[in-house]
Amino acid sequence: MAYPTAETAGMVGGFVQPDHLRAQLLSWYDANARHLPWRVGQQDHATGVRADPYRVWLSEVMLQQTTVPHATPYFLAFTERWPTVADLASEADGEVMAAWAGLGYYARARNLLACARAVSNDHGGVFPDTEEGLRALPGLGPYTAAAVGAIAFDLPTNVVDGNVERVMARLFAVDAPLPNAKLELKRLAGELVRSQRPGDWAQALMDLGATVCKPKSPLCERCPVSRHCAAKAEGAPETYPRRTAKAARPHRFGVAYVLTRGDEVALVRRPPKGLLGGMLALPTSEWRAKRWSESEAIGAAPAPVKWRSAGEVEHVFTHFSLTLQILRAEGDAQDVIWSPHRDMGGLPSVFLKAARVGLSSAA
Repeated sequence: MAYPTAETAGMVGGFVQPDHLRAQLLSWYDANARHLPWRVGQQDHATGVRADPYRVWLSEVMLQQTTVPHATPYFLAFTERWPTVADLASEADGEVMAAWAGLGYYARARNLLACARAVSNDHGGVFPDTEEGLRALPGLGPYTAAAVGAIAFDLPTNVVDGNVERVMARLFAVDAPLPNAKLELKRLAGELVRSQRPGDWAQALMDLGATVCKPKSPLCERCPVSRHCAAKAEGAPETYPRRTAKAARPHRFGVAYVLTRGDEVALVRRPPKGLLGGMLALPTSEWRAKRWSESEAIGAAPAPVKWRSAGEVEHVFTHFSLTLQILRAEGDAQDVIWSPHRDMGGLPSVFLKAARVGLSSAA
């Protein structure tokens, strides 16, 4: 199927020329830009103040798979504790991983440290100011490099996240479903990029998708470019972007062990690679497709003490869901890290939930 391009869509759904669309969206952005702690305000930006690449990069990494309200407190805590990329680069891995706990997708925290150290050690603490240079940094994929390039350095990069994909799918009424439509949506977005105000353009599209062109209930009456929207002209913009049916998420079962010694709880450090790599955690069994019997669970326990059931918790990861049966005991064990109950805030959320359930049950 042939889709309209940004240059040829003039007669589709009441489209006008791309430069008119850009002018209208940028005018809206000037009046309605979100106030976010990593952004430079419009008035300051107009006088030549530029965004700090470190803050832009940090925010973009945190916002992957995470909402602005959830990421903002973490961003503020990180930038207060580590105000520069050099500060972050010099911190111990465990401290950063603990501060990241609750944001999920913990490979991002490992990549965060790798990138900070590369910038600090290989680039004198200064982020590269080209898209190619940014792409060469550890953990920076095409989207993050494009976002930092546009927002921090005003490079005319093509910044396409989920919000931008949704806006493009609706503007051009792209029938191909996601994820197959990604390349087409990126191409359409690229045709709207100009050398004028590229950072503002990228953020304007993000803000439009986040606040107006919402996934389920688009606010078309508030949209500054609704006259250009082919999906609105069709009468059902909420049906875009099209999506293929998702495969059922597999479910796994495991056992978490809450072993206490007075006011301390036994923790372990997970292997550096893999899910929740490098994080402090409760000792657990293998996570598998079959529920663990009580005898199997006790047999896999980290210490030969008297274990008893303390309930279970459910958790959903990106690619599977998990039921953790919880066993509780009081005693001692070797090869564990004893941590005060009050210091468990740095655990990943799945283990924090399990620990709370286990500790609420008297041994």
